[in-house]
Amino acid sequence: MTDTGVKLPTLRVAVIGAGPAGTYAADILLKLQRDFDVVVDLFERLPAPYGLVRYGVAPDHPRIKGIINALKEVLDEGQIRYFGNVNFGTDITLDDLKKHYHAVIFATGAITDAPLEIPGIDAAGAFGAADFVNWFDGHPDVPRTWPLEAESVAVIGNGNVALDISRMLVKHADDLLTTEIPDNVYEGLAANPIKELHIFGRRGPLQVKFTPLELRELGEVRDVDMVLDERDFTLTDDYLAALPQQNKQVLVMTRIFDKWRAAQRARAAGDEAPASRQLVFHFWSKPIGVETDVFGRVSGVKIQRTAPDGSGGVVDTDQVEVIPVQALYRAIGYYGSELPGVPFDAVRGVIPNEQGRVATGVYATGWIKRGPVGLIGATKSDAKETIDSLVADWRAGLLWQPDAADADPAVIPALLNERGVAYTTVAGWQKLDAYERELGATHKHQRERLKVVDRDEMIRVSNS
Repeated sequence: MTDTGVKLPTLRVAVIGAGPAGTYAADILLKLQRDFDVVVDLFERLPAPYGLVRYGVAPDHPRIKGIINALKEVLDEGQIRYFGNVNFGTDITLDDLKKHYHAVIFATGAITDAPLEIPGIDAAGAFGAADFVNWFDGHPDVPRTWPLEAESVAVIGNGNVALDISRMLVKHADDLLTTEIPDNVYEGLAANPIKELHIFGRRGPLQVKFTPLELRELGEVRDVDMVLDERDFTLTDDYLAALPQQNKQVLVMTRIFDKWRAAQRARAAGDEAPASRQLVFHFWSKPIGVETDVFGRVSGVKIQRTAPDGSGGVVDTDQVEVIPVQALYRAIGYYGSELPGVPFDAVRGVIPNEQGRVATGVYATGWIKRGPVGLIGATKSDAKETIDSLVADWRAGLLWQPDAADADPAVIPALLNERGVAYTTVAGWQKLDAYERELGATHKHQRERLKVVDRDEMIRVSNS
């Protein structure tokens, strides 16, 4: 009831983006203690839901992909209508949403690479991590092949994505046969001639952004030696050492590095045979340029050595060197994409908002709201904040006011059909899910699932 004692009409909300942020927002809204009815329609530009959980997590991380099971439960409850293969801005517009819903929540995430402004970064052979992740995760909108031609590769970044792509680049393809990688990805990785991978970070080994779990998994990759520069461990920062966050996480990473350093000394002494591939860490190393050959292809990374400044940061030194490589991947973060008719902060790559509020009837949640930071727990609390703002505005009568005829549930499917949009549904996703699992079960290597890559095939199976 409102303050006047009048029961509010049914609240109709559109959510754009069916990744964790959008799905959790829809679920929270439906399960909120309330005195009014709610209808939620979930729109996704891809035929299949779950966003970065399906297309942004390395295939050898099955426990992280277990998040899909929780998201699947939300959709399987049947309270949310799902419209897949619907592109916001063309298939359905902001004007359409204003006509048919009281509000829209944008949960489109951050799916492109943050820029790295150094000379030569656009050379042939220089790639963004997001594009590579999309390829090995079988994203339907990227090419089926990837140019894995370099024996020496650079990865710029010290976060989990940098470790993910590094692991995928140095891992032997046969060790991925138990995962859901498509056959074209296996074939590409099997032909990868890589011998060494160099990973660069401008801070020290105890200031990295990746987690101990990711670091430990990297050291468990078969037939790959971890190579560290002893110089990097002689630089210390008393300020950092005294901070309370120098806790168990830092201690665990220190033990991992110490283990790798000991193994490196054993190899140097001839006590252990070297592996066929090496992963070389370069800490206190700031990339300042990309060298190219006469054909304009990557030939090296120019780095400037840094040093601790005594207060948790780094300062540049006069030491500059070039590490020869033939390919480069930047993994310095993700960046959101601008949406037609929606405000956008081009510096941060987000939709500007106040507690999820963007404009009348317009809200945001997830990475497009706060930037590409935080894990699932943060995504849930972030969605709750946005839903609280939306419901408060609903009670205050501040949302859009569509005509009753336009609120008919049959209007949206009719509109999409009229525009020739081959949209998919929850039932269609369940068909595709079962189909992929069957492909995996009957594959010669018996996988849990074999992901369908082709968009048209995904739609055909979903709508069969």
